[in-house]
Amino acid sequence: MPRSAGTAGRLLLGAFAAASAVDLVSLLAGWHPGHLAAKPLLMPLLVGYVLTLHAPRLLVAALLFGWGGDLALLFDAEPAFLVGMGSFAAGHVCYLVLFGRGRTSPALGGAYAVALVGTVALLWGDLPAGLRIPVAGYSLLLASMAYRSSALGRVAGVGGALFLLSDTLIATGVAEWPQLPRPDFWIMATYLAAQYLLAVGALHREQAYGREVIQD
Repeated sequence: MPRSAGTAGRLLLGAFAAASAVDLVSLLAGWHPGHLAAKPLLMPLLVGYVLTLHAPRLLVAALLFGWGGDLALLFDAEPAFLVGMGSFAAGHVCYLVLFGRGRTSPALGGAYAVALVGTVALLWGDLPAGLRIPVAGYSLLLASMAYRSSALGRVAGVGGALFLLSDTLIATGVAEWPQLPRPDFWIMATYLAAQYLLAVGALHREQAYGREVIQD
């Protein structure tokens, strides 16, 4: 937990953890009402937590766009999927701007590029025709976000990688590839960890920057 999380921050983070647990247990148990009740609460609780720590606006915007994507994906229809993907894409743009121009590893960038090209090539023929171009474009933006997240350090870098994994699991489901048992559980588990780690990484960077300004 970043420094200076007061009582309100700790309560909101605890509520986020509790809602996450309810959502994940509901998915494991196949209890859809629990998922419908818990999922809309997740990102607002995380937003509330980061606001108590004076989070940068771009982080708040990224999480709120994630919330929009969460709500859209509660509906099992292609238009809702596209709306959700667009909302997540807007969140990735916010993250990319937030990450700035910090140094990242060229080798890591090469690894993400290979993963991007390979995944899109493998999925292409199995995706519905109307989703191929949107998924390819979104995948490029997502991979860019995941790569650039490492500019904030290891915590955010792991968060970016988990976001890529979560959305790849969604894409394989849309392509009707064989899935792990309870695939929605794994999608949400990796997604929640991703958003939390990205938020913590951004908060750590913001706090470190604040200390540098004070020292200067």
